Amino acid sequence: MNNPINLPRRRYGPLIATGAALQSPFLLVLRLYSFGSFFLTGKGKLADIGKVSELFGSLGIPLRILNAHFIGSLERFGSLRLIIGLTSRPLALLVLLSMIVAYLTADFEAVSASFSDPDKFVKADPFPCLLTALIVFVIGSEGFGGYSVKVGSVKLAEKRRPTKNWHAIELDHARPS
Repeated sequence: MNNPINLPRRRYGPLIATGAALQSPFLLVLRLYSFGSFFLTGKGKLADIGKVSELFGSLGIPLRILNAHFIGSLERFGSLRLIIGLTSRPLALLVLLSMIVAYLTADFEAVSASFSDPDKFVKADPFPCLLTALIVFVIGSEGFGGYSVKVGSVKLAEKRRPTKNWHAIELDHARPS
């Protein structure tokens, strides 16, 4: 088995396995950091909704009071679901859209200078949540850091291979823990 063709496979295999094993913890840390701060932002917006609706009105956002409540709720409650990993992709898409709107309304200068001065785009306030939402949307995350909550059990169940079900909670009462 010392075939020279197998040498790259033997060296590359552990690297792939290590990367795959670190994917879920990495996503969990990323979600905790970015969406944790997003939660606090949403909490602040809902606490002072009048100020937020005035800001939305000055930016030309229609239905400013309704949108202020929607964005504040998305940031507060959606971020909690994203941290846990429940309905990650649909919520990540909503966060992506809200961050794009934030860029286009509040940080349009950063968008217009994204090619001439990329630092301006990257240093803008919406960027961390935009990037994290994009990563979660593309890679996906089920459950708490790649683990799904097992209904009827206190401990976390190991992630199973993806099935046709898109939800993160495993509804398996029959299996003993």
